[in-house]
Amino acid sequence: MDKPVQLGSATGSGTSTPSEPNEARISAPGTDVPAPPPDGGLNAWVQVMGSWCVLFCTFGVVNTFGVYQTYYEHTLATSSSSDISWVGSIQGGLLLCGSLVSGPLFDAGYFRHLLYSGLFLIIFGQFITSLCTQFWQIVLAQGICIGLGCGAVFGPCTAVIAQYFSRRRALASGLVSMGSPIAGIVLPIVFSDLQPKVGAPWATRVIAFILLGISVIPLAFLRTRLPPAGHHGALIDTSAFRDAPFMTFTVGGLFAYTALYIPFFYIELFTIDHRLAPDGFSASYMVTLMNAGSVLGRIIPPYISDKTRQPALVMAASTLASCALAFAWLGIRDSFAATTTFAVLYGAVSGGVVGMQSAATFSLTRDMGRVGTRLGMVCFVAGAALLIGAPIAGVILGGSGGHPPRWNGLIGFSADLLLVATALLFATVWFVLKAERGRK
Repeated sequence: MDKPVQLGSATGSGTSTPSEPNEARISAPGTDVPAPPPDGGLNAWVQVMGSWCVLFCTFGVVNTFGVYQTYYEHTLATSSSSDISWVGSIQGGLLLCGSLVSGPLFDAGYFRHLLYSGLFLIIFGQFITSLCTQFWQIVLAQGICIGLGCGAVFGPCTAVIAQYFSRRRALASGLVSMGSPIAGIVLPIVFSDLQPKVGAPWATRVIAFILLGISVIPLAFLRTRLPPAGHHGALIDTSAFRDAPFMTFTVGGLFAYTALYIPFFYIELFTIDHRLAPDGFSASYMVTLMNAGSVLGRIIPPYISDKTRQPALVMAASTLASCALAFAWLGIRDSFAATTTFAVLYGAVSGGVVGMQSAATFSLTRDMGRVGTRLGMVCFVAGAALLIGAPIAGVILGGSGGHPPRWNGLIGFSADLLLVATALLFATVWFVLKAERGRK
């Protein structure tokens, strides 16, 4: 098992005073109760840096699939848009669903094991993808192998932040999640610029080498702070099913993640299909712009959350804004400027949804010894949603008849699901505020 970093001694009677109601109260046999999270300091911010690198290599890779979607549309002539989107959906679905297993393993103390094995699978899968020539090979390498690696490390590297931060937890989680859009900016440009010059296989290998270099940082510095929890082995925290705020939050995430990544997967194809890109502008840059906007969504919402102490409310508001922009996308037809504006704004507000998920889960979990398990449950549901969302959208896109209706169907599907998600997340906020009033 992993060896936690040295903990500060508790003072007074030998117990610690948590800085907020849901602070960790985990004790290991023969030791004092761990001190509250340091909420800063060199070691804590190094963990943020290491986790940022993991998000670059996991969700960042998923955010890059839009350029591969368009490339495969032209090179895999016998595969439909829906078929191809399964690759990215499997990748993203396994990233989140894998947390159902990696979360409890993290709580049990196997953090380093997960870190080494997960990063190996990601890099290995990326290299193998460069050798693939058939659709089933791409599914195995880019979808399943990379997806399993992402699932092994994403949840634990997100949960470890909860051990180091309390008051600034949302800000720390938001900074960590910025690794995803930064990768979504850099990696599509790398692929789009290199693919015409050296070919897709070598462009894919260059990305693999980038991931290899980035992985050195988390392998060197990431460590857990707390000893393993006293309860091991459960994939599901059954007490969560009696927790109304947690359940409405989880179901809201189901609807949100079914819809949230559809624009990321299809904005490049939308630009090409409507012939919007001017001369000298690659349609793949729309994916880059969307991820660039997402950077703002990883900074501003967490800052607001730390000020208001309501991460679930900030996530609900971000989902509402994403829903409004998805409906606005229906009105875009022949305007390059409008499409560009949509890409940046949607990236920003959807980044708030993704960036606040972990912080909201932490705020709804009173026992930090179960945070890995509960985060795993939330991510599993979100992963299942991500798995089916883009393929369903692909079926709608290819089977709605004429040119305008098929895009209207895809966009409307995304917008309607986000509307349902918004209602459920605001219901979560209502439950939380009601409980807070009851404690006063």
